[in-house]
Amino acid sequence: SPLRSRFTEHHKSELLSTMARRYDSSTTTFSPEGRLHQVEYAIEAINNAGTCVGILAKDGVVMASERRVTSGLLAPAKTSEKTYKLCSHAACTVAGLTADANILIDEARLRAGRYEYQYQEHIPIEQLVEHVCNYKQAYTQYGGLRPFGVAFLFAGYDETHGFQLYQSDPSGNYSGW
Repeated sequence: SPLRSRFTEHHKSELLSTMARRYDSSTTTFSPEGRLHQVEYAIEAINNAGTCVGILAKDGVVMASERRVTSGLLAPAKTSEKTYKLCSHAACTVAGLTADANILIDEARLRAGRYEYQYQEHIPIEQLVEHVCNYKQAYTQYGGLRPFGVAFLFAGYDETHGFQLYQSDPSGNYSGW
């Protein structure tokens, strides 16, 4: 009967919604499809942010980012809120939640400074990226923490590999070009 069919569809919808909520409140619980919903929410925050682009060439790296105007009532920023200098030989652009990015940028700057103090040379770019991504990945692994809703483009130069460009996502994965 049509009434029974509507009730069954409504019941199925509520059941699926209840099941989805069971898996989206924790970063340590995979859904039956093998997904971590909290990581997907972080990726959604990045998708709603402005675009960042990087171009790697033999003699340098160019990075650009889109600045979205949130309100005509706000005065334009005097500095970019999407491009950051990490140390004398590395910089990054940010897409996603700025507050999350600030935590990770501070962590990258601290790691670069400690490395330079300890070894009296600049930190290799990939080692800096790996450190930040390991930090990001830890937030997908422990209960009570949410993943960082930010993606980065890292650019830099070191003596061994020259100019480099890397990207990272909220899960802690990174890749280079």
